[in-house]
Amino acid sequence: MHQVMSVTELITIVILLLLPILYEHSHSFRYYLKFVIYYGLIMLTSVLVIPIMIWKPRNVENLIHISDILGLQWELRGEDYLKKKEPCVIVANHQSSIDILGMFELWPVMRRCTVVAKKELLYAGPFGIAAWLCGLVFIDRLNSEASRLAINNSIKHLHEKKIKMWVFPEGTRKNTGEIHAFKKGAFHAAITAQLPILPVVFTRFYFLHSKECILEQGRIVITVLPPMETCGLSLDDLPQLMTTTHTTMSHVFATTSKELLEQLKEDRNSPLLPVQSYFVDH
Repeated sequence: MHQVMSVTELITIVILLLLPILYEHSHSFRYYLKFVIYYGLIMLTSVLVIPIMIWKPRNVENLIHISDILGLQWELRGEDYLKKKEPCVIVANHQSSIDILGMFELWPVMRRCTVVAKKELLYAGPFGIAAWLCGLVFIDRLNSEASRLAINNSIKHLHEKKIKMWVFPEGTRKNTGEIHAFKKGAFHAAITAQLPILPVVFTRFYFLHSKECILEQGRIVITVLPPMETCGLSLDDLPQLMTTTHTTMSHVFATTSKELLEQLKEDRNSPLLPVQSYFVDH
């Protein structure tokens, strides 16, 4: 028994000694460790707040603010558009699960907001329970008609309670340096309810490269654009509304991402500087 304990202790010591070495010299190790910590903290937070949220189930004010988990810095522009206590449909580009941290950064500003999420998250243990208690709207991404119906049914309550609805219209997160084609759900609901579309653009996540297992410190600029009114529009105007929103957001995405990277390149001593390969490849 003593021998087993000694071996166990030896292995523990070796692991503890290797951790800082691996963290310092292996970007793959840092990548997986940071995501394990990130998801672990999300789950832990969910478990801790469920007893509190259960007294006000399905209340959008149950969502909580989490920041500084991954060493990321957020800069918000266009805050005044988000502050207005009016219902709207927020559409944002979707690059990673890290986007949820961006939403948490905005929560103290926009306050009352619900989020449209894929139904798989409902079964993600404590996080799924907490998300349901927060009033998230879950949709089946494989069934467009059912997804549209779920959004339309939920949006009926936005007018009365002055709640914003957050949607990622690309559907699937893609960190490829562009904003991909939008799905119709958010725009269909906005026109039907005659609510404005409020575009939100996150700059490119230059600090994240999934294929290379790179996740470093970084800075993100969040730009809230002027609302796009839908009053007087019909579903016949839906394609044009989608095109205009996509074009506008893509332009802001490109210009703000370029501006941010230029600023970081000028400060060679910044810990937020992108990995050198980013500049070579992009």
